[in-house]
Order: sequence, then C-alpha cells, then structure tokens
Amino acid sequence: MVSQTRIILNTKIDSWRSGCLLACLLLAACATPERPVVPVPIPVAPPAVSVPVPPRLGLALGGGAARGFAHVGVIQVLEEAGLRPDLVVGTSAGSLVAVLYASGRTGAQLQQVAEGMDEAAFTDWTLPLFNRGVLKGEALARYVNAQVGNRLLEQMAMPVGVVSTRLDTGEGVLFQRGDTGTAVRASSAVPAVFLPVRINGAEYVDGGLVAPVPVRYARRMGADVVLAIDISAATEGNPSADPLQMLMQTFAIMGKSINRWELQEADVVVRPPLASMSGADFASRRRAIDAGRTAMLRLLPQLKAAMAAKTK
Repeated sequence: MVSQTRIILNTKIDSWRSGCLLACLLLAACATPERPVVPVPIPVAPPAVSVPVPPRLGLALGGGAARGFAHVGVIQVLEEAGLRPDLVVGTSAGSLVAVLYASGRTGAQLQQVAEGMDEAAFTDWTLPLFNRGVLKGEALARYVNAQVGNRLLEQMAMPVGVVSTRLDTGEGVLFQRGDTGTAVRASSAVPAVFLPVRINGAEYVDGGLVAPVPVRYARRMGADVVLAIDISAATEGNPSADPLQMLMQTFAIMGKSINRWELQEADVVVRPPLASMSGADFASRRRAIDAGRTAMLRLLPQLKAAMAAKTK
C-alpha cells in the first residue's frame, strides 16, 4: 500500500511540475510577445553645397607724383560698387595712397587728405644743395607716419606692400614689414631729387625704376585678380632746359618701356585721362581724382567679369 501511495504521489508531483513549467512558458510567451524586426535607416548626408569663393583682388598703384591723386578716384568707385580689395601695393606716389588706404581710410577720407595736403610739408632741403639730392625726404616720412597713426606696415587693416629699388644691385624690393614712413620715403626717392634712403646698411631709391606699376608684386602678395592703375606720364617731345623736366622725361621713357611687359600680367588696366597734367601739378588734384573716377567707371564691367571668371 505504501509503495502504491508513493507512486501515486510522485505521479501527482510530476504532473504538478509539468503544469508549472507549462504555465511559466505560457506566461513568458504572454509577457514578451514577439516583435517584428524593423530595419533602422542609415542617415544620408545632404548633398554638398558648393559655395562660390571670390578671387583675391589686388590693387597695383603706380607712380606719377601729383598724378597719383587719381588713385583716390579709382578707390571711390570700387567702394561704391561694393568691391573691397584684399590687398594693395604701391610704387612712389602710389605707395603713399596704398598705405593710407590700407590704414583704414575710406575713399571719401582719402579725398579729404588729398585736398588738405600741403606739398610744402615735404620740402626739407639738403645742405649743400644737390648733394646726391635736393630733398632729404625725412619730412615725407614724418607726414606718412602721422597719417597712419605710427603703425607699422604689418599692423595695417589690409595687407600692404611698398616697392623700392636697391641702389647697389638694381633689384626691386617689396617692403611689407617695418616703419611705414621710411618705406614710402624709399619708394618715392627719385634719384637726384631725394636723397637715397639707408635701410639696414643698404641704400634705396624710387620703386619706379623697377616697377612703375607693381603688378608682379601684387601677384607675389597673393592676388588672383590684379587691377593696375597706370598714371605714368607720356613722353612729350624734347623737354625744356630745366634739369628737373629732363629727369621727368627720362623717367617717362623708362617707365613706358618697363610697362610694356609689366602691365601684360594685369587683369584690368586703368589709365586715367591725365595727358596734359604734369607730375608737379599739385593744384590739379581734384581733376586727377575725377579722372580716376571716370576711367574706373568705364572699366567696372570688365573688372566684374574678370572677378566672375576667376571665382572658384
């Protein structure tokens, strides 16, 4: 009897265990229903948008003494058209306008400086006269530094270069660092008019001897599009007996020869109509500014086309 009772009991226990296991399986199945596998989409990057990169516009301001006021008119037209150069480089008179512009002056402010400029402020005679030059040039350097707040070339609001000529080697030199007034003085040191300028043991004279319009130097500074302003005087037949007129005629002949190949590297060349204005005619500064405006307005479509063609 005991054995049968144990068998019956064991059978009931086994049945109870089986029932519990089946219940657990059913509960587990009800608690965690099977869910469909949904693929997660991989994010697709939007197509790259090509943003046009405008070319770097460089101004190359040529030399020409009082004719250099025409540079101001050109700059005014560029501002009115919404075109701001990325860099500027100048020779001789162009170097003066270049550093004033690079210091942050607007076209209107440049005109105010031009109209208030007194050329007598640059007149510091050497003693004895004609001792390698009749003017020292120190007054010009002081004037420039006062106008730019005594900032160095590398401290300007815009990259600026000043071109001069090393007297002993005849090589062109691009100043981009150092004393601004000294660099402009060196770039403007017309032989026999201004004394050569000594910098770090070497003497420097007018940059127009190597680059009347410094197009190559604008390229060297990184310009993609070069706007060259040529204010060089035309040759005018036999000069008078005045030694200064003879010297200016010599510079005009030399500049014309150099510019034949220098200006070929420019994208746009502006030639303000100043045929009858001499480099010593400081009284005609307003006329020179207007001539610069007239010439730049005419070539504005050409400049915009050149900028568009080199937009990356």
